[in-house]
Amino acid sequence: LDYVAVGHNVPEKIEAIVAGVAEGCRQAGCALVGGETAEMPGMYEGGEYDIAGYTTGVVEKSKLIDGSKVKAGDVLVGIASTGVHSNGFSLVRKIVADSGHDYMDEIPEFGSRRLGDVLLTPTRIYVKQVLDVIRNCDVHGVAHITGGGFDENIPRVLHDGQGLEIHEGTWEILPVFKMLEKWGGVPHREMFNIFNMGIGMVVVLDESEAAKAIDILASHGEKASVIGKVTDVPGVNIVLK
Repeated sequence: LDYVAVGHNVPEKIEAIVAGVAEGCRQAGCALVGGETAEMPGMYEGGEYDIAGYTTGVVEKSKLIDGSKVKAGDVLVGIASTGVHSNGFSLVRKIVADSGHDYMDEIPEFGSRRLGDVLLTPTRIYVKQVLDVIRNCDVHGVAHITGGGFDENIPRVLHDGQGLEIHEGTWEILPVFKMLEKWGGVPHREMFNIFNMGIGMVVVLDESEAAKAIDILASHGEKASVIGKVTDVPGVNIVLK
């Protein structure tokens, strides 16, 4: 944790912020190294705060997963997300503003949960689960589905001349994405280029290892499935339902 900046230092608020960061570190199995608290009146209004941090790690060079093993025919095991996670919020805010809804509105489709609570469902942290897969399977590549969705993140593990074929319907697209698509009038295919669409992480491995990887993830309480494969045709081909 580098710093927490606020307009006025309220110890209880700082404690709550750091407690959330500490819980994330526990889930990831990493140490929380202290930073500083910056009180900057005039820069931040009442409830505003700014937080910055980063994570670093070490890996044996011989165990580095750099995509060099990825080949046509490898399968994509997608791990379910919990929601929007931490990306696409510029568009989310615009959609909500244009829709006339308020973040405090209770949304019937979500069991009358408030809209803000639905959108801020905590991002799933996959570190321990994926490390278990890596220890027990020959993983060729790993892609975190963040900003840019499927189109910008999964291709990073591919070689020149390779592409992807992904089949919609092989996992659950969460209701929050259907809501955003409807409210914002976003073209369905474009949604995959913005949001994670219900898949937060993708593991690339040989087809023979897929079932084992899915079982390992299930043992950690994760929903996972084969969502597609690597091809020798460049580009991202999402086969829509």
